[in-house]
Amino acid sequence: MTQEDDAAAEHSTLARAHLMSQVNAAGGWLSFERFMDLALYAPAFGYYSGGAEKLGADGDFTTAPEISRLFGACVAVQCAEILSELHSGCLLEIGAGSGRLAADILVRLETEGRLPERYSILEISADLRERQRAYLEQRLPHLIERVHWLDRPPEHPFEGVILANEVLDALPVARFRWNNGLVDEMGVAISGEEFIWAARSATAAMTRISNELSTRGDRWDEGYTSEYCPRMSAWVKSVTQPLARGAVLWFDYGLPRAQYYLPERRDGTLVCHYRHRMSSDPFVHIGLQDITAWVDFTRVAEASRDAGLELAGFTTQAHFLAGLEIDREMRLAAAADQSLFARLANQARQLLLPGEMGERFKVMACLRALDMPLSGFKLLDLRHTL
Repeated sequence: MTQEDDAAAEHSTLARAHLMSQVNAAGGWLSFERFMDLALYAPAFGYYSGGAEKLGADGDFTTAPEISRLFGACVAVQCAEILSELHSGCLLEIGAGSGRLAADILVRLETEGRLPERYSILEISADLRERQRAYLEQRLPHLIERVHWLDRPPEHPFEGVILANEVLDALPVARFRWNNGLVDEMGVAISGEEFIWAARSATAAMTRISNELSTRGDRWDEGYTSEYCPRMSAWVKSVTQPLARGAVLWFDYGLPRAQYYLPERRDGTLVCHYRHRMSSDPFVHIGLQDITAWVDFTRVAEASRDAGLELAGFTTQAHFLAGLEIDREMRLAAAADQSLFARLANQARQLLLPGEMGERFKVMACLRALDMPLSGFKLLDLRHTL
């Protein structure tokens, strides 16, 4: 076992002990929403507090910016369109991962002559913040002064664009189970030395919300289990409130509500990532694995509306990138290198194909005090499905 493996094992042991203490302190039953929150974000113990590599080939999962610079280039073209309409502005990225998306966007905006006044990164993980800073200083030393890190949303209003790539799926979710026409809330208990699922009668609020999630509740089979994000509305409002004028772009894997809660999706959408292996078990590799759930984009649209934003577009990642002419970005990036073009073409397939990321991932745009068409949404409009 390597020194890195030893450190990971120790981190997991401490994280596991911390969560067990929290379950015991709660009387032996802890809501899954709270369990997920602690497993991911507890200071010193959570997944995002650990020092292990999380993204890319050496991490636990791969995001679109890790696959190809083409993703960031296309996002930059959409941002340039918005910044041009605003005549200037700033960018705010929520949860910047490795920093690759920020770098790719800044590189492409520089070629467009549309660099933002400021590129802010809202990052709660101190470890990721340092990794992002090191990466950007190495790749873009001449632009690093434009990049600023925040641990909370900006205090002052700004105009520009807010970006959130694969952030919504990591918001803690509550789980419920359909039980003989009633709703149970699924939480976490301890049996021996192991975490287990444990049900209790849902609160009136959870029962109401669960019943509202689908008009097909009477068609759910016994034991149907799913999830929803109780904090979505408050979180969206808090991170978008500083935007006085501009756009918000959400990127994530998910579905409209009518497709999310279909009877055949009886086990919910909980997904855990550990060293590029996926499972639905959140009780293993505590502190070392990412825990996510697919995004109910209808809920995102509702939360955005409640935050005073106007829904301006909803489409698949494939159609978003095609609308921004990803083929042109390939030609520009590989103008003098045909071997690079072949590599970019392979990367583009991963971003675009239905069996890869093209259909699973969606893009939503919301505007505030701005009325303009967005090129990323011109090929396919899925707002009617929400």
